[in-house]
Amino acid sequence: MTDLKTLLTPLFVMIFSLSLSAQTPAARIIGLVGDEGHKPIEAATISLLDARDSSRVRQTVSDKTGQWVFDKVAEGKYLVSATSVGRSSSYSKVFELIGNQSAIVLEAIVLQATSKNLQEVAVIGKKPFIEQKADRMVVNVDASPSNAGATALDVLERSPGVTLDKDDNISLKGKQGVTVMIDNKPTYLTAAQLASYLKSLPASAIDQIELMTNPSAKYDAAGNSGIINIKTKKNKTRGFNGNINLTHTQGVYPKPSGSLNLNYRDGRTNFFLNAGYSRWEGFQHLDIGRTYLNPGPDRVVNSIFTQATEMHFTNPSMNLKFGMDYYLSDRTTLGFVVSGFRNEENNRSSSNIFLKDAHGSIDSIVYSPSNTDNTWKNGSVNLNFRHQFDSTGKELTADLDYVRYSSHSDQYFDNITTYPGNDHKTETILTGNLPSTIDIYTVKSDYTHPLAKDLKLEAGVKSSYVRTDNMANYFNVENDVPEVDTTKTNHFIYRENINAGYVNLNKQYKKWGIQAGLRVENTNYSGHQLGNGLSVINKDSSFSRNYFSFFPTLYVSYQANEKNQFSVNYGRRIDRPAYQDLNPFLFFLDQYTYQAGNPYLQPQFSHNVELGHTYGGWLSTTLNYSYTKDFFSETFEQSGRATILRNGNIGSRQNAGIALSAQLHVTKWWMSILYSNVNYTKFSGILYGEPINVDATTLTLNVNNQFTFPHGWSAELSGWYRTKGVEGQIVIYSLGQATAAISKKILKEKASLKLGIRDFLYTNKPHGYLNFQQTEATFRNYRDSRQVSVTFSYRFGKPLKAPVRHRASGTGEEESRVKTGGNN
Repeated sequence: MTDLKTLLTPLFVMIFSLSLSAQTPAARIIGLVGDEGHKPIEAATISLLDARDSSRVRQTVSDKTGQWVFDKVAEGKYLVSATSVGRSSSYSKVFELIGNQSAIVLEAIVLQATSKNLQEVAVIGKKPFIEQKADRMVVNVDASPSNAGATALDVLERSPGVTLDKDDNISLKGKQGVTVMIDNKPTYLTAAQLASYLKSLPASAIDQIELMTNPSAKYDAAGNSGIINIKTKKNKTRGFNGNINLTHTQGVYPKPSGSLNLNYRDGRTNFFLNAGYSRWEGFQHLDIGRTYLNPGPDRVVNSIFTQATEMHFTNPSMNLKFGMDYYLSDRTTLGFVVSGFRNEENNRSSSNIFLKDAHGSIDSIVYSPSNTDNTWKNGSVNLNFRHQFDSTGKELTADLDYVRYSSHSDQYFDNITTYPGNDHKTETILTGNLPSTIDIYTVKSDYTHPLAKDLKLEAGVKSSYVRTDNMANYFNVENDVPEVDTTKTNHFIYRENINAGYVNLNKQYKKWGIQAGLRVENTNYSGHQLGNGLSVINKDSSFSRNYFSFFPTLYVSYQANEKNQFSVNYGRRIDRPAYQDLNPFLFFLDQYTYQAGNPYLQPQFSHNVELGHTYGGWLSTTLNYSYTKDFFSETFEQSGRATILRNGNIGSRQNAGIALSAQLHVTKWWMSILYSNVNYTKFSGILYGEPINVDATTLTLNVNNQFTFPHGWSAELSGWYRTKGVEGQIVIYSLGQATAAISKKILKEKASLKLGIRDFLYTNKPHGYLNFQQTEATFRNYRDSRQVSVTFSYRFGKPLKAPVRHRASGTGEEESRVKTGGNN
């Protein structure tokens, strides 16, 4: 990784230095926008224009009070324009910023309603790539040209504070245990299955990614390190409107993808449809080394294992979402959403395994070709209701959901063993047939009630029921005749019911903001491992448990002055095991690697504290600390020469860190977003009778440079870098990635062409080591990560804005715990 440091460190230093040196004296511009009756207008588009040629310098939108702000504006003469759907544009007077001004307040801008006979035209402005809000960070996907042709997983990896480990498990600010939601719904997928789905989801289908490190009591308590909410695109305009994205990505193998978004609204009815397709083809090369030691303090080498695996996969996937909103009145809306996806994965791999004695002489060679064909199907139905009682914000919402996952996996494993010095050869063939279904039912309701001036009550209830049915049918094949392998064949059924309620109180008092909440969850679950009836070893067994948990949250903010805001928050959270991780049976990966569940796996609980400071709206600093009890992670156990992977409760985890995020307007055409996070993690406990006491400090750097040029041209240069770190038993060496892109608007700005290249230095190659029991292991992994993408995007129809509609279903936390198998 020396080459990576040599190449990336000067780049980060240069960009950061230029960003700082190019700063000029700057001021804040503040204003209000309202209608003829002096009522504030929310979401009006506010543009800062250069008075010399009326070119657009910056753009933002007004908040619910009608206020808007531009920070760090350089000296010069400007004017401001304001636009809103259904109203005529309006402009401020020309004004001038000089060096000794820190802020300027403009007169309120009034927008007049337009005649209904006039054709309405919306002004579409570019959102910033990163938005820092009070309780979350928002990533606007389309604002980054390099996201063209990328997948959802690629976008996540480039998002500030988000990291992926060697298996694409997601961490937020250095902490694992993130709940990933799609449109406010948990995915119910395991880490591997989630990674596979996110690789099949084109970035063109995503509108925003919300990063919440300490969500309020309104959200499910799952997710020790917070929630990542991926919001897909939803067209909300009148008439018939839509957009289409077509992408071709080329690495070593081609990766075409496309998406289509349609919307039709007429009167009280609004229909929308989103569809996407991708065919991801790629490769992975994995090297594994294991040194087996004799028991005892001297740890003398007993034997050596090396494995080189080549994998080639194809992953065709399609997704579809269709929904309707019906506006019963101006205050009441009914809606439904039907969605689903089909995700196939065809994996062809071959491994060459060398078993050696203590001196490195080869004892035997194993050649192991394998084929795995997985198919995942998902279907869901959401019925939703919303009623606004009055204009004060009193509101009632309700959601009813049903989600079903079904999967089928056909596996073929062949192991051919040869012995140097003689002609003896052995061969074993194992086939597997693994069907699985998951059914999820949820109902939830939320109520908001303003009690008095600047005091608001929020309350809600939720109940969910989940049933999973997993079968694993394995067969040993001899002379082309399959025979049931009773040591591996199994049938596991799991049921779970969670009932929850919460209450939140929000109070704004002068410069202080306070929110206190409490969520209560009652969990009931049972697992049944059915005896296969063919073996006296694998008998029928079951387990069950029920418990209550309380999850308090507290948020306090203080606006010291117009430039400085301070905050502190606390929350208690939980992570429950994935459903399949409780199945105790062994699953075959190869002759020397197995995966198993753990019926004794306990949920992990964490206490999270954050201190924050925002300066001038452009610089944010966060200090965080968390303590996790009964922390669980992937563990490694040695059984002879085979390694068994299973999740286990290691003990405790302590995590502390400091994060800085800066958005610097270097020049009128260059904006630089810099993010750094220093994170300290310590794991303590006992695993398989051996003590664990591992700690590490990791530095993560993200830089994103956005360049805006005349005539519709824009560009981006970005990258991320992570130093050596620890993930449970595993130590990961440093790695990173650099990305560049260029974009051009065409066809009267209704379309765009984007060209991007990801990982052009080819430095995203996870590698590391782990020591467990009498085994010292190393690994190195590289894949088809250096890619070039060309994307064409086109939007059509009349962009006339319709009311924003709530479409967040209730099946959030449950879906995040489903495992859907994945490519790497």
